[in-house]
Formats: sequence, structure tokens, C-alpha cells
Amino acid sequence: MTLSHADRIEGPLFSRLSLAWQFAVAGAAVLVVGMVLIGLWVTSRIEREAVRNAGSVTALYVDSIIAPLTSELTSAETLSEGARKTLTETLQQGALSTRLFSFKLWRTDGTIIFSSEPSLIGKRFDVSPKLASASAGTVHAEFDHLHSDENRIERESRIAMLEIYSPIREAWSGDVVAVAEFYEKADELRADLNTVRMQSWLVVAAVTAGMLVLLFGIVARGNHRIKTQRRSLDEQVVELSRMLAVNRSLRLRADRANQRAAALNEQYLRRISAELHDGPTQLLGFAALRLEAISTGRARDDDALRVRQSINTAIEDIRNICRGLTLPELEMLSGDDVALRAIRAHETHSRGAVLARIAPVHVASQAAKICIYRFIQETLSNAARHAKASRVSVGVAEAGGMVEICVEDDGIGFVRRPDDRGLGLTGLEERITGLGGQLEIQSGSAGTIVRMKIPAHDTDHA
Repeated sequence: MTLSHADRIEGPLFSRLSLAWQFAVAGAAVLVVGMVLIGLWVTSRIEREAVRNAGSVTALYVDSIIAPLTSELTSAETLSEGARKTLTETLQQGALSTRLFSFKLWRTDGTIIFSSEPSLIGKRFDVSPKLASASAGTVHAEFDHLHSDENRIERESRIAMLEIYSPIREAWSGDVVAVAEFYEKADELRADLNTVRMQSWLVVAAVTAGMLVLLFGIVARGNHRIKTQRRSLDEQVVELSRMLAVNRSLRLRADRANQRAAALNEQYLRRISAELHDGPTQLLGFAALRLEAISTGRARDDDALRVRQSINTAIEDIRNICRGLTLPELEMLSGDDVALRAIRAHETHSRGAVLARIAPVHVASQAAKICIYRFIQETLSNAARHAKASRVSVGVAEAGGMVEICVEDDGIGFVRRPDDRGLGLTGLEERITGLGGQLEIQSGSAGTIVRMKIPAHDTDHA
């Protein structure tokens, strides 16, 4: 099955072209067709008007010369011998001899009254449309193809000729009494027409090409803008899809964080309750029993002292619990100052020394400062209570926009199970992750290393 021209244009090859080139191909086809039609119409009009004007001028010139010689046709149907001889001499020797190739004089019924070819005189031919038009008073001029029987001589000459039919009118009435047919040598006119035709085609082609280039430029610029906007939209869609995925991940993380925060809060409350129950409550209960014994006269000698010691110890325990729940003022401190304060607080409470390597650290957010303080507080507390370490060191540094804090001890180490839900490290991990950082733990028989990294400045924690 063959494809039509339209099917070939609209096929896969055409669809793979850009919009600008699709317009160029389709526009070129339309403009070429339009150029051909306009060129044919313009050149035909130019040739018609040029031939008509040339024929009219020549007919007027010939009529001015031969009209006096044909005046007798108003009263006779043929020319006299004298008129024929004079007309022959005029055509062969006069001014018309350089312009005309042949001459015929027709009656309106198709009979040749006179001819430069004597053998045609007196013969009658069918009335042609051109002869009928001239008989009606209209000058007719054209480049004839010389197919008629009376044009044998002109046809054999192989010369470009302009055939002109001119009516001959009666002087006082204006009636057409005969028709003069003559063939003008038109080599120069034909060459001029060919030149004008070529120039017309060149002008039309240049204008068409200019229109196509101009329109192609406009469409190409629009196509480039469309591609740019499409590329931008594609990038925005990709970015929007990424942001949607990030938002979905953040929402899931927020939901999980909320759930873990609720669980941690519950565990914190239980721990505080246990610490209050097992510490201050027991001491105050013991003091209450001894006070009751003193009031009933069953007191021992040292009950007053023991009551005072129990109450003082309970107050100290409550203060320690409160001290662990609140933080000192950190807003005006730099990151390294916060780390030093956490270390000094631990040394005061534990009466142990900590090797500190503190470099200048600058953090702006209060959340980062709290995270630094809680991280050092928790890791040092774990090292003092559980690790049985003889040496504990804290390193604080800032590099590449990240704050890194490393706490090392030479204790017994521990193994953190995946299902371990202890409050300390779990709460720290949540806090660090929320700031866009990460927590690393390495523990073994040679000791434990806990390392925290958080951004020094606020960032998008996607």
C-alpha cells in the first residue's frame, strides 16, 4: 500500500522534527505553491499588457500609413490594380518593410483582399475568433503559434512574430470595412518579455524566501521559548516531586518522632517517679516514723540526728533530681563554652576529672546548644556510672560546617541491642537526628567511643 503526499509529510519523520522545522517544511510547500501561482499570474499579466500595448501602437502606426490606400474599399469589395501596386511598394520599400514580415487585408466574411503573398489573394477561409473580434472594432494582438493554413510562410520562417488584427474604418462613418492582419518581427519584444519574466520570478522568489526566513525566525524563537519553558516546567515538576517525597518522608518521621516522644516522656515520668519513690520518699518516710517514735516517747538517743540526716539527704536528692531536669542559661554562651560548662558540672557532681580538648565552636541555635550539653551530660554520666572507666576524655571541634563532639573512655564497654529502648541514648539520638546530625557508637572491651555530629548552622533537615 502506497502513502499519499500528505501521509508522507505527517509521518514519523515529520513528527520527529522540531516545531520550527515542521513549520519550515509546511510553510515552504505553501509558499512555493503560492509563489508559482502568483508568478504565473504576474508574468501572464505583464506579457498580455505588453503585447496589447505593442500591438495597439503598431496597429495605429500601420493604420496611419495604409488607411489612405484602402479608402476605395468603402465603395468596392476589392482593391484596384493601382491600389494593390501602391500598397505592395509601401510594404516592400517604405518604413513598414523593416517592421512587418507579412501583411493581409481581409473582408469581414473571411476573404483575403490583399496579401504580401499573392497566391492567397481571393481565397476565403473560415472566420477565426481573432478576425471576428477585429471585425467588431477591437485590435487583437498575440504571439501566434501559426497553425492556420494561411500562415505557412510565417511558420516556415522560424521567427518570433507578433500577430496583429487591426480594423480598417470608413473615414466619415467609422464603420469597419476591412481588417488588416500583419505579423511584426518580435524577437526583441520576446527577449524583453523573457527578461521581465525572469526578473519577475526572481522578485517573487526573493520576497517568498524573505517571508519564509522571517516567519521561520519568529517561529524558531517561539519554539525555543516553548522548549525553555517546557524544560523549566519539567525541572519544576521533578523538584516538586522530590519535595513531595521529602514532605512525605518528613511527615512519617514526624509521626514516628511524636510516637517516640510520647513513649520517652512516659518513661521519663516513670523514672522520675521511681527516683522520687526510691530516694526522697523512703528517707522522708523513715524520718516520719522516727518523729512518731519521738512523739510517743519511744525514741532512741540518736533519732533526732538520724531524722535530720534523712531530711537533709532527701532534700539533696530532690535537688539533684531537679538539677538533672533543668539546664543552666545557655543563650549567651558559645558552643565550646556550653561544652565546658557540661564538663565542669559533671566533674563537680562526680568528683572525677575529665580530659577536655575543646576548640572554638560557634553555634547559633538554642536547640544545638541544648543538644551539646545533653550529649556531654549523658555520655559522661554513663561513663561514670556504668563503664568503670579510669580515664574519660571529651573532644570538641568544628570543621566543614559541622560540630563534632567525641567522648571516649577506657571502661568495660557494652553491647547496644537493636530493641534497646533506654532513655538516655535513645533520647539523644532523636534530638541529634532532629537537628540533621548523626550519632555513632563504638564499644568494646577496650572502651567506648560515642561521637556526635550536628550542623553548626540551621539547615533543611530533609
